[in-house]
Amino acid sequence: MTTFFPALLKSRSGLIGAVLLLVLILGALFAPYFGLASPVRPDLLARLAPPTWEGLFSPGAHPLGTDELGRDVLSRIVYGARVTLTIGICAVLVGAVIGLAIGIVAGYFGGWTDRVLMRLVDIQLAFPLVLFALLVVAALGPSLMNLIIVLGLTSWTNYARIVRGQVLGLREREFILSARAAGSGPMRTMVRHILPNVVTPALVVGTLELARVIVMDAALSFLGLGVQPPSPSWGRMLADGRTYINTAWWVVTFPGIAIALTVLSVNLMGDWLRDYFDPKLRR
Repeated sequence: MTTFFPALLKSRSGLIGAVLLLVLILGALFAPYFGLASPVRPDLLARLAPPTWEGLFSPGAHPLGTDELGRDVLSRIVYGARVTLTIGICAVLVGAVIGLAIGIVAGYFGGWTDRVLMRLVDIQLAFPLVLFALLVVAALGPSLMNLIIVLGLTSWTNYARIVRGQVLGLREREFILSARAAGSGPMRTMVRHILPNVVTPALVVGTLELARVIVMDAALSFLGLGVQPPSPSWGRMLADGRTYINTAWWVVTFPGIAIALTVLSVNLMGDWLRDYFDPKLRR
């Protein structure tokens, strides 16, 4: 860990991703303290106002313009980041817990247990993930919790496959054999000896999955199956503003840029973490 930050500072792409991600997280956490306009309160007198930097720090300023209901675009983007990060992080954690458990069990026991669990992974991968998410959200109803569960259920397969491959190599290592010889049961061996050794690859997978989950969240919100109004959502902002794309370009441009920068920052961090934790890929 003592080499983590020096290595990050030496990586241009990793540093850019870390800075962008840090700005996003800090903006989402401290959004109420920025003095922004309400993200849900309409102002029909100011509808579709173009971006302007005049009076930037005045109470009624709209530096990124307003949408079709007069709501401040900047405020909705900042508060929408809170929704996006909450959904993304929680969904990745749900997928990580399920995937780690299945991958460790499949790799440790092998045999028919491994075959059954890996066939479940194959079935999940054979089914279009977007279609699966659409069906489940449509059946359960659009809500924040349902969206987290659905996106988590679409991300566990990558964890399971990567972790299983790691465990297949670990289970015959000397320290695992020694733990078994000392009387350590399967559950204790998997939790105390195997789990700490597969957390690192799972962390790398988690960063890459976070980018995919953010895109899927935006897609579902665009289709009306994500977080429901009046809560701000980047995908919903794109859906509501597509009608005005020819006359009010800022309504869809800035939420699209927010999605692109967020996914880019997460991918850059994920690529750098993969290189950092893999000695073969370190420069």
